[in-house]
Amino acid sequence: MSTLQGGQSNGLEAMRQKTKAVKVEIEQASDHAAVIGTVLAQELPEELQVGEVAQAIEQTENLEQRLAQSAETLADVTAELQREIEKRHAVSDELTASRAHAERLSDRLSKKGKA
Repeated sequence: MSTLQGGQSNGLEAMRQKTKAVKVEIEQASDHAAVIGTVLAQELPEELQVGEVAQAIEQTENLEQRLAQSAETLADVTAELQREIEKRHAVSDELTASRAHAERLSDRLSKKGKA
């Protein structure tokens, strides 16, 4: 694998790992928001679920939905990074094989020239 190609793949792998970690954090935050929203909605009598309290419950539900969507987006980004890493590894492997083949051909040509 070439240095440039390896460095690019390592950078992509680091980004993929970061997106996976952030996705987990967002999923946990989404789960916490869902629990908070559920507790607020179930534990408070309906007559108290007005004004700012009702707004807080609604905002918590909206936050949970946005966090879940963000986690899905990060999962998509992570999958795309994985595909790019695999593609670059395949190209690097092909390049290595081509270089080895070219070296073998060069060796054969030099042996024929000496004969």
